[in-house]
Amino acid sequence: MSTPNFKKTFIIVIFTFQLALAAITMSVAGNTVSPVNKNDDSIAIKGYDPVAYFTQGRAVKGDTAYTFDWQNAKWQFTTIEHRDMFASSPELYAPQYGGFCSMAMAAGEFYSVDPEAFKIVAGKLYLNYNHLTLVDFEKRASENIQKADSNWLKKTASNN
Repeated sequence: MSTPNFKKTFIIVIFTFQLALAAITMSVAGNTVSPVNKNDDSIAIKGYDPVAYFTQGRAVKGDTAYTFDWQNAKWQFTTIEHRDMFASSPELYAPQYGGFCSMAMAAGEFYSVDPEAFKIVAGKLYLNYNHLTLVDFEKRASENIQKADSNWLKKTASNN
């Protein structure tokens, strides 16, 4: 076995193990899933400012002084301006699939995310489990988005 093939196989095994751990941790099969990826304190997307992805082009942790409640979750922002921008049009800034992993949603699964593993496609924010997943998501972004959109509609419809 050559070194590049071993390295690729090792990465795939590690990634598969990480996804399995995430699935066990989330254990959402058969349970009602929140429409927003939030922690036990109801903080959305691990406290990152969803507007900053668009205005600063990077993931920025929000401040607890600037929050807005939307879809039973607390969204945090770096500035009052960002909070007000979000409050006026949350659908423009909120991540797709409630902030769950976009690549996992393409497979019909709910996984948490690393808020720094993101991509903006056609003016929409997509978060992913980690940077390796983001790379996979980007390879076939339009195909993955189409699958994830379909799965999201099915999954959220079954929660109603």
